[in-house]
Amino acid sequence: MSWFFLSILAAFSLATSDALTKRFFSHLSAYEMGLIRLTYTLPWLLGAIFFIPWSRPDKVFFICLSVGLPLEALAFYCYMKALKVSPLSLSLPFLAFTPIFIILTGWLLLGETTSYAGFFGIVLIVMGSYFLNLSRITRGYLEPFKAIFKERGSRLILLVSFIYSITSTLGKLAILHSNPYFFGVIYFTTFTLLMVSFLPVVPGAKPGNLIKMPLPGLILGATVALMIFSHMLAISMVQAAYMISIKRTSLIFGVLYGAWWFKEEKIKERLTGAFIMIVGVFLIGCFG
Repeated sequence: MSWFFLSILAAFSLATSDALTKRFFSHLSAYEMGLIRLTYTLPWLLGAIFFIPWSRPDKVFFICLSVGLPLEALAFYCYMKALKVSPLSLSLPFLAFTPIFIILTGWLLLGETTSYAGFFGIVLIVMGSYFLNLSRITRGYLEPFKAIFKERGSRLILLVSFIYSITSTLGKLAILHSNPYFFGVIYFTTFTLLMVSFLPVVPGAKPGNLIKMPLPGLILGATVALMIFSHMLAISMVQAAYMISIKRTSLIFGVLYGAWWFKEEKIKERLTGAFIMIVGVFLIGCFG
């Protein structure tokens, strides 16, 4: 299976896991939502241990883990909080800003510059974010932009996008110093154990909430595991920017889930905005 179809599979399974999380577990705290998502993924990852090729990790691998895991924890909490407090069709499209942040961090840290296609991609992503709140234009031409910062989920996903611009690079480097199967299992198993370790000190978190709905939990875990393995395989086959640009089609799937499953409003303008942002991501990833 080519990296392209694996990336599409990762996008669809990511959007599906987001929709399942919001549908069945949004009544819980953001921490409990995330913990359920991780713990029900764990059996699928542990089962895969018997079928994956192993690797002998080196110093670079462990450095990537030690730097990436704390950032992943922060991004994951913000992600779950965004799913809890905001419509899918309004918050998830802001994941499209990840490649913009990658361009900015590359310029700041490495002196890298973007091409005309990359610049045009940035313009399209910003334009798409404007269309997500286009109905507010009656209150003023800047209101669609102001609405981004008024919506808590949008602000949180913007922070997530920035963190992912760092962790995606670290993950690619770790895969190059191991293999995609090994990294996927070790990274997310360690991440799950890290998040579980916070359980005794998180106010209001109840261990009993983790086992109240086992069937939806196992289905959710299966979709997350599918996303993990398809992502790791795809990113091992091609440049990270190409893979991430295709995976961001999850924004379209997320908006469609919002319309179908949650009957969210103003889907046409949000779908238009998400599509424009996807085109921008594609330009940055493949030509920027």
